[in-house]
Amino acid sequence: MSNSMPGGRAAAFAYGAAYLATWGAATAYLYSRHADWTFPLISLGVFGVVLSGLAWALTRAARPGRIEVRRPRLELGAVLAYLAVYAIVFLGWGMGALREAVPAGQGQELVVLGVKLVVHVVGPALLLALLGARLGPLFGTAAAARGFWPTLLVLGLILLALLSLVSPSLGQIASLHPPIQDLMWAAPLAFAWLALEAGLCEEFLFRAVLQTRLSAVLRSEVGAVVIGALVFALCHVPGLYLRGAPGVDGYSTDLLQVIAFTVATLSPIALMFGLIWARTRNLLLVVLLHACVDVLPQIPDTLRIWAGLH
Repeated sequence: MSNSMPGGRAAAFAYGAAYLATWGAATAYLYSRHADWTFPLISLGVFGVVLSGLAWALTRAARPGRIEVRRPRLELGAVLAYLAVYAIVFLGWGMGALREAVPAGQGQELVVLGVKLVVHVVGPALLLALLGARLGPLFGTAAAARGFWPTLLVLGLILLALLSLVSPSLGQIASLHPPIQDLMWAAPLAFAWLALEAGLCEEFLFRAVLQTRLSAVLRSEVGAVVIGALVFALCHVPGLYLRGAPGVDGYSTDLLQVIAFTVATLSPIALMFGLIWARTRNLLLVVLLHACVDVLPQIPDTLRIWAGLH
């Protein structure tokens, strides 16, 4: 497969138009409910257009490896069934129950990390193995691959700069007055932790596992990116609707509003990661970039939990 994202130009335009219509309907519903509809515009503009376009340019030299899907429809059906259980049981109930069962602190963080790795990586891998799928090609980690370093460095720095401007993380870090020696190990620890807990978990499940099966069934990389992004967003609905609370971004007692929020705000970010995966098939690259999105908000928690700062 070349990095031109095959599947037919007409089909690509159709999938793109369908996505914009879906995103537009979600944003319009937020507007009608007097909810925040401006952040979806920012999310689409920054992640869905600007950074996705930049990612496209940066990955022009990439040569993605071919991932064979031997039984596309069967594997996709099994993965979608797994995701339905995952979204409702694990995100909707399990994560809250787990945090209530284990006292807050370092022990809880380790348990949550372990459970997330089992649910997001081990479980889907075992499912595919039982269906006879080859797992090795999903774990592409070649840092020497063409386009890897320009994409990681340019997008990574932009993401970090963007988050430093729009999130309160730097102020939260400063309020803890951390000694420089603590920051020197806490920042790398936070990045490594997020690379596993958020990056590896979500990118393996949604990009390596789901998007690859969507591409094989649809015979369209664009279709796989679009539908994968929407599925990613919808999987977050049960957790936000069932475990959310007033003050949490996107929370509402209106289920349709929660669905609209996840589609309008989360799917553009998933589009960016899905495009990078389609163009490179490099799991390490999307894992590290995902960590860049989440690392700054994680550093204050790392300082509190592992350095004992308050």
